[in-house]
Amino acid sequence: MNDEAEELGPIDYLIVEFPGNRMTGEGLPLLVDLVDRGLIRILDLTFVRKEEDGSVSGLEIADLTGDGELDLAVFEGASSGLLGQDDLEEAANALQPGSSAGILVYENRWAAPFAAALNRGGAQVVASGRIPVPALLAALDTTDDAR
Repeated sequence: MNDEAEELGPIDYLIVEFPGNRMTGEGLPLLVDLVDRGLIRILDLTFVRKEEDGSVSGLEIADLTGDGELDLAVFEGASSGLLGQDDLEEAANALQPGSSAGILVYENRWAAPFAAALNRGGAQVVASGRIPVPALLAALDTTDDAR
């Protein structure tokens, strides 16, 4: 396991809300492409629904759009076991009632060789994070306004 961990890229997660349970599937081909090109590896992919009364239930990975075309069936069984019921409940806290969400945990495979090289050289990551796109755009607007 230790050798395997040295070859891992950073692990990230996304929670994508679908207001009104409206899932079009438009982004799915792009997700498949990222996997096919080896840029990411999906560790977990699951869906939850938050009912109007606040209760939470899981959704089956299948033809979520109901159009009969291959949607997420290609990812059926994509489960590392990292996500538990408590994680699903916590993710649902971010959702509006009457919405669904996709929860994606993935490895950034493109970064694995870089991370392994740093590790071999004795370096270690001491912090990491994400800058949300709206925050980045606001900062850029502020910079532009200051010029």
